[in-house]
Amino acid sequence: MLTGPDVAVVGAGPVGLAIAWRCAARGLRVVVHDPAPGSGASRVAAGMLAPVAEAYFGERELTGLLVDSAARWPGFAAALTAAAGTGFGHRTDGTLVVGLTGDDLAEARRLWTYQQGLGLPISALRPSQLRDREPALTPRLRGGAVAPGDHQVDPRRLVAALRVAAERAGVTLLPGAVTRLADLTAPVVVVAAGCGAAALTGLPVRPVKGQVLRLRAPDHRPPCFRHVIRGYADGEPVYLVPRDSGEVVVGATVEERADTEVTTGAVLRLLRAAVDLVPELAEYELVEATAGLRPGTPDNAPVLGPLPGRPGVFAATGHHRHGIVLTPVTADLITELIVTGRPDPLLTPFTADRFH
Repeated sequence: MLTGPDVAVVGAGPVGLAIAWRCAARGLRVVVHDPAPGSGASRVAAGMLAPVAEAYFGERELTGLLVDSAARWPGFAAALTAAAGTGFGHRTDGTLVVGLTGDDLAEARRLWTYQQGLGLPISALRPSQLRDREPALTPRLRGGAVAPGDHQVDPRRLVAALRVAAERAGVTLLPGAVTRLADLTAPVVVVAAGCGAAALTGLPVRPVKGQVLRLRAPDHRPPCFRHVIRGYADGEPVYLVPRDSGEVVVGATVEERADTEVTTGAVLRLLRAAVDLVPELAEYELVEATAGLRPGTPDNAPVLGPLPGRPGVFAATGHHRHGIVLTPVTADLITELIVTGRPDPLLTPFTADRFH
């Protein structure tokens, strides 16, 4: 006798696919609705797993969630690699935070001093120590710091691996778009639709535009640096993420607007900052310039857990710039809540009712 799904997930980005995979591994029948899996924010994301460098003033509870999820990443990566039979660019070289000018260094130091005050692992380095680690860095640097536990993955490869793992676990992907949750017949619905969650749920999730560039090293050789480099160059914040393939991701703007046009001004600022920090990048090929929309919330933290007044409907959205690093903890918490009916205390600061 045929029966319907136990769980319907709306959204096939990393978060939605990870929840679907975890639920199916627990024996639930799962369908995922998305007309274009992996085409949302993850398509543009750099994939930094940065609980330290992304710890900002006034976001202490979010920082705790980032740290928790980053600690889950090694186990999550191992399980996913085994389930999918493929890797996804998980690298553990660490992150360097740098300042080009005196003012840039002061801005960077202000933040890493706060991070150190939280007990997070980040240590100041002199310019010579930075260049010992990465000789490709400009000799003009005034200083910086190292966050050895801030790692990276390739989000595009991550989505592909999660899709394989989910389908092998029995998940069904349905290509149609969902415009009304009432049209879904599963007793449990998980909304992991990024910016699309606003129209489906009424949650205050807004689009935050980010423009990102992709460069490629000559002859497809590995990039001239190993660490993720985050820094400030004449007041312009920038990050540089090296890939094994020879790609370097350069990003990203943060714009309170909802279009996905690539602008010449943004490209100019990002390239200037990137080349100021790593001059050799001027010889790299510019292979892609894209823009995506991060799902932001009023407090920059995700919305996780049941929706008030909507029995059986759970949110897993609003991850803003943290969707990749928060994928393991989101999948674990939402899956456990669905299977057992018991919310983990970690969910408490991130439930939807905080906005009412």
